[in-house]
Amino acid sequence: MKRFFDISCSSIGLIILLPLFTVVAILIKLDSQGPVFFRQQRIGKNFRPFRIYKFRTMTTDAPEKGPQITVGGDMRVTRIGRILRKFKIDELPQLINVLKGDMSLVGPRPEVEKYVELYEEDYKQILQIRPGITDISSITYRDEEGVLMGRKDPEAYYRHVLLPEKIRLAREYIDRASFFYDLLLIFRTVHRIFYPSFTIQQQSARSNTKKKT
Repeated sequence: MKRFFDISCSSIGLIILLPLFTVVAILIKLDSQGPVFFRQQRIGKNFRPFRIYKFRTMTTDAPEKGPQITVGGDMRVTRIGRILRKFKIDELPQLINVLKGDMSLVGPRPEVEKYVELYEEDYKQILQIRPGITDISSITYRDEEGVLMGRKDPEAYYRHVLLPEKIRLAREYIDRASFFYDLLLIFRTVHRIFYPSFTIQQQSARSNTKKKT
């Protein structure tokens, strides 16, 4: 059922989003030199490598100028790239990966090989299922770039703090995985994109209410 849902939604999504893809492609080409799509090798189900698709949001020489992670204020990100990343539009081409069977709509986010090797024992469990476009960690760490910004060594922080937490959340997803839980995570992902500060505001309001009482 999950695979049928993935194929149906990714097919319909790609058709509906075709006009948006066309506009984004034009804007990317007008903004900077280089291809429209960014492709990078990630590790998928059963440790099978695949090429993930994203809209290019960085300069073409980005890999030579910095790490594989992106920190808030990264000068490698293009002007249009900042907008695409803010609203997660750069992730939409991963619907192609879903249609191909590399990924699912919901599942643990796929990592590059060097990070998978670092926690290989953990990934033996996680990579029993297809990685996904969104999961619990995608919602929790929507502003990952902001979390890494200002760290003395962002990559070390990612490897030793952020990645272990993502692994924990990936295991939590596997334990709770179901069709309706996937629907809930998709809804929360969309809500988080358009209302990124809702939770913070809600918590602040609750805090102020407690102080008054």
